[in-house]
Amino acid sequence: MSPSSETAHGKRLVIVESPAKAKTIKGYLGPGYIVEASVGHIRDLPGTAAEVPDEYTGEVRRLGVDVDHDFAPIYVVNPDKKSQVTKLKSLLKESDELFLATDEDREGEAIAWHLQEVLKPKVPVHRMVFHEITKDAIQEAVRNPRHLNKRLVDAQETRRILDRLYGYEVSPVLWKKVMPKLSAGRVQSVATRLVVERERERIAFTSASYWDLIGTFGTGRTSADAANPESFGARLVAVDGKRVATGRDFGPDGRLKSAATTLHLDEQAARALAAGLQQTAFSVRSVESKPYRRSPYAPFRTTTLQQEASRKLGFGAKRTMQVAQKLYENGFITYMRTDSTTLSETAVTAARTQVTQLYGADYLPSAPRTYASKVKNAQEAHEAIRPSGDRFRTPAETGLGGDDFRLYELIWMRTVASQMKDAVGQSVTVRVGGRAADGRDAEFSASGKIITFHGFLKAYVEGADDPNAELDDRERRLPQVAEGDPLAAEKLTPEGHATKPPARYTEASLVKELEDREIGRPSTYASIIDTIINRKYVFKKGTALVPSFLSFAVVNLLEKHFGRLVDYDFTAKMEDDLDRIAAGQAESVPWLKRFYFGAGEADAAVGVAADAGNGDGDHLGGLKELVTDLGAIDAREISSFPIGDGIVLRVGRFGPYVVRPTPEGEAEQRADVPEDLPPDELTVELAEELFAKPSGERELGTDPVSGNPLVAKAGRYGPYVTEVLPEGTPKTGKNAVKPRTASLFKSMDLDTVTLEDALKLLSLPRVVGTDAEGNEITAQNGRYGPYLKRGTDSRSLTSEDQLLSITLDEALAIYAQPKARGRAAAAPPLKELGTDPVSERPVVVKDGRFGPYVTDGETNATLRKDDEVETITPERAYELLAEKRARGPVKKTAKKAPAKKATATKTAAKKATATKTAAKKTVAKKTATVKKTAAKKTTAKAAAARETGAADGGSEES
Repeated sequence: MSPSSETAHGKRLVIVESPAKAKTIKGYLGPGYIVEASVGHIRDLPGTAAEVPDEYTGEVRRLGVDVDHDFAPIYVVNPDKKSQVTKLKSLLKESDELFLATDEDREGEAIAWHLQEVLKPKVPVHRMVFHEITKDAIQEAVRNPRHLNKRLVDAQETRRILDRLYGYEVSPVLWKKVMPKLSAGRVQSVATRLVVERERERIAFTSASYWDLIGTFGTGRTSADAANPESFGARLVAVDGKRVATGRDFGPDGRLKSAATTLHLDEQAARALAAGLQQTAFSVRSVESKPYRRSPYAPFRTTTLQQEASRKLGFGAKRTMQVAQKLYENGFITYMRTDSTTLSETAVTAARTQVTQLYGADYLPSAPRTYASKVKNAQEAHEAIRPSGDRFRTPAETGLGGDDFRLYELIWMRTVASQMKDAVGQSVTVRVGGRAADGRDAEFSASGKIITFHGFLKAYVEGADDPNAELDDRERRLPQVAEGDPLAAEKLTPEGHATKPPARYTEASLVKELEDREIGRPSTYASIIDTIINRKYVFKKGTALVPSFLSFAVVNLLEKHFGRLVDYDFTAKMEDDLDRIAAGQAESVPWLKRFYFGAGEADAAVGVAADAGNGDGDHLGGLKELVTDLGAIDAREISSFPIGDGIVLRVGRFGPYVVRPTPEGEAEQRADVPEDLPPDELTVELAEELFAKPSGERELGTDPVSGNPLVAKAGRYGPYVTEVLPEGTPKTGKNAVKPRTASLFKSMDLDTVTLEDALKLLSLPRVVGTDAEGNEITAQNGRYGPYLKRGTDSRSLTSEDQLLSITLDEALAIYAQPKARGRAAAAPPLKELGTDPVSERPVVVKDGRFGPYVTDGETNATLRKDDEVETITPERAYELLAEKRARGPVKKTAKKAPAKKATATKTAAKKATATKTAAKKTVAKKTATVKKTAAKKTTAKAAAARETGAADGGSEES
């Protein structure tokens, strides 16, 4: 049903997901509309058992899904959304129509359905959809709404239930067998396995050395120019007709794949050949010329945008999606979660018009270009990511800045280039030969490329994951030579090479790998990568994704005991099945029964698989049975990895360490392994170095007061002393007891620290005494050095030793000095990180009042909990600065003017009454303010939740 065009006689409530989107749309709809945000999902499966209604018990309460009754989900309104739901219900009471204007994808459709279920509207409900936020698009969406697509809702619900069962059943196995608080997920576990497998390949890799020759050949011409150079370089490719080995001819074991057809030159052989060719007369043996043609790249879809933003802008997938979301919500680009490369007729016309205006008619093809999507089950109803509107704004016309400008420019250039002519030219291969002094025949090869018409390359050139790869617009000019032409060898240089292990995944290449294998949905890859980084399964070294030792243990367990769940083909087949459910070609409940209970029980309930619309169903198995019998899982075995020479790496609950057996009767030798050490760098030699370091734990004696043993340890943040609590001491809960711990002074050494030193350290903070007013003065060791504290007044000490020796008189003397005001001399930076790609200013890490932060001199960003000064990368620093810029400056709250004093003419009774009333009002006002602030914080948090991925137990798919 189409809504009435009259708005004067009633109000229309339009609900979108985010406040930013609501603000933009409100400006396009006018006074007859109320536009409000749901702030993401308002209802979901319960996050904890405490959120489950009391009528549910047992497994239903644990899972939030009733697996025995057709997998009925238990939905609850998110605790942080209750106030927003109340507000939406209130607005709905005043409205005559409801428009659900959430995103047009599975997740957006599910949000709309949940809104309808919770709000229970008694007025007409319309589903309002659009792919761009422009005035025309929004008004068109209001005029032509549709009904909710229940098939999309069911498909999203199936994904949500599947991910809940996977996460809530498999994660507890990891808690028991590897480490508490770990998580498993349908796509995140497979993504982690990919990264781990690549590292295994690097560990097993053996490098091979090989040599060849580089020759510089002159034509003898003197009138050479840029178009026809005098000389050129060529590489040795064959000796006596046998091809010279290159890197691709060696296997990962360092051996030549085919010695019969290839010649492996070592340094000695290469130098001998070079010497034998010094007096050789060379000539051109062949010239092969072919036409070169390169067609434009398709417009961006989600994954290709993430990959290009990584290559060209240095953005991570999460940062790319955050900026794209902002551009979409503010009306600059179309919807950014899409697997389609199609452009609407309006967009094609806009792009072709801009080609003519900016590059001329010569660059415009006679007919519009169309692009077929390479993504399986692509939703062609969506468009590619492009500038919004029927006329594209150039980047200069947008008024954007920083990351927003750079990403918009990338999207704009790619879209315009997609409607331009091909680049054309000529590619040439020249073969050069000559005979060495010993009679061997040597052949060299050179390749050239000339672009005669740049076409779309004038507007856009795609980047490459390999930093050494040649880009499409690169020309290599060779001199104009013909077969038989004589050439002089100006220089012959032996050149050595070594094969390299396969490159680690970057965010861009992992996104590509997941998409190529058809694992998961492209729109979720950014949140998946963010999850495996946050879970400490992967960390970044530059742009490379490095698996942690923890991830090796997790993947080892999953492969050995849940093999199908992390099998690449199985995961891809699951994705196919979910797409078929979305298309109405398969049913949700029979499919979930097969996945959870296995084929036998499901077949007994629904007959053969074909009857359930699930194909042969052979790839589905019983998750419940897999997680029930855990007796066969040896926790130590799955967390142990041999290094060599009897040395074993183990992943413990407190981090990785190496062990090896010692003579009978002695404890095994053990040494901690740095958590940020790339696994392929842990060799026998490095393990020996770790063993040679202090053991990391040395018993010092017994505390005479508590009776607890005191030990010195090497920790992640340096050496420290701590007490060992008796067995049975509660470590969690209300009665938890934490052991006393203190870092060693810089002047102390782990090998020489004594029991007396430890007792002194554990006595800190130390009460120095009290001043004349009775204020206590203490000596404390803080994050930024030793200091004295008296009330709120702190004074720095010059050395840590003063903490134990300073007297009350000395402390009072320090406090008698006026406190230093103004800025001290600027401290040198803790670390230099390079030049920020946005501000083009040097980025450094500094120590601030509230901890370390990164700055480019314009923007400051505090390091997060998981960031460390020692390990932070330039890319992470740029990301923190970009996020801070995106949030904008902090708004300062204006101070209220003080209230006017009551006049003296009021009676004492009136004064007392007024005071009492004012007090009540103040309390009420404070309570309201606190609630209001909390609600604002909750709303802001929730707004970010949908974009940054799901929390524990949340869905990882959309």
